[in-house]
Amino acid sequence: MIRRRRECPRCEGRFTTYERVEEIMPAVIKKDGRREAFIREKILDGMRKACQKRSVPTQKIEEHLMQIEKRIQSYGLKEIPSRAIGQMVMVELHRLDKVAYVRFSSVYREFRDVEEFVAELQTPIATNSADGESLTFPFVSTDTTTE
Repeated sequence: MIRRRRECPRCEGRFTTYERVEEIMPAVIKKDGRREAFIREKILDGMRKACQKRSVPTQKIEEHLMQIEKRIQSYGLKEIPSRAIGQMVMVELHRLDKVAYVRFSSVYREFRDVEEFVAELQTPIATNSADGESLTFPFVSTDTTTE
């Protein structure tokens, strides 16, 4: 994010602008098979709602969202399932605030009953490495051999 101080040539008022480099993000494949553009604000809104009335600074939410965006871009895909994005959000919220994680996952996973919800809470979040950075997604090839 770039912060700039500017001045209006007409009124000579000074103001600050924040600029972000626009990255090309993959299309999102929804549950019903529709494709739609990646919309950062949708994820940010979901994370904010999950963190509502919690002592989580907006800056921290932004940082975790940027981690999700970097991870998505690192795959180099043209399309990504919404389910994978939801999993990434859950991992980041789990790191950020456990209550926010529970709130998000309870809505995202669409639990049918309390027992299913409790079982999910008792299951550790799926990560592959000690640092918790890597997740496995079936749409990303991890095969490094060449034929």
